[in-house]
Amino acid sequence: MYAVIKTGGKQYKVAAGEKIKVEQISADIGAGIEIDQVLAVYDGDKVKIGAPLVGGASVSAVVLSQGRHKKVRIFKMRRRKHYQKRQGHRQNYTELFITQVSSELGTAKAEAPAAA
Repeated sequence: MYAVIKTGGKQYKVAAGEKIKVEQISADIGAGIEIDQVLAVYDGDKVKIGAPLVGGASVSAVVLSQGRHKKVRIFKMRRRKHYQKRQGHRQNYTELFITQVSSELGTAKAEAPAAA
């Protein structure tokens, strides 16, 4: 069983027991969060697609860590104009462990990972 969720302006395909990195969420490490913006739920051959959200569906997760992605280097140049601009950017992220996907089609659970 898996679901398509929306968080941070992006969509993610998640299943119970997976780890994902999403846009930064203000939550403490080890805290449980509930994502209720579920766009679709798939369970074998049964499909429930929302318009735009699936009613009564939710995804539970535990915050594993807060961090920053690798640096993205931006380089701009205009040839023959003596113009060069260098810039870098590191995006913040929150790593989540998906513990439960639930909807009217059923529930899929996974045990929370042990503390590292």
